Amino acid sequence: MAQLAHHVFFTLKDRSDESIETLLAACKKYLDHHDGLVGFSVGRRDRELDRPVNHDFDVSLHTIFADRAAHDVYQTAERHLQFIEENKENWAEVKVCDSLLD
Repeated sequence: MAQLAHHVFFTLKDRSDESIETLLAACKKYLDHHDGLVGFSVGRRDRELDRPVNHDFDVSLHTIFADRAAHDVYQTAERHLQFIEENKENWAEVKVCDSLLD
């Protein structure tokens, strides 16, 4: 079975450092340590890398799941849903990129 990469790019309404830190902390609290999660990282955009190919966002979340089934369970997990509920009001845009890994 192929692993599934789930990458999420958040652009915030309030783009302050404090707001970014709040979302980073929420990602670490609610989105790490799920069953079937084999890779987790979260970070802020490096604004010094200002190239035409870089997209504008504030926080990036990178999760790797053992397989599609583990990802599907995560999508409806209570902690994942709580993360969304507590943070969605500050999201101006969310881009999700899911891919099967070779």
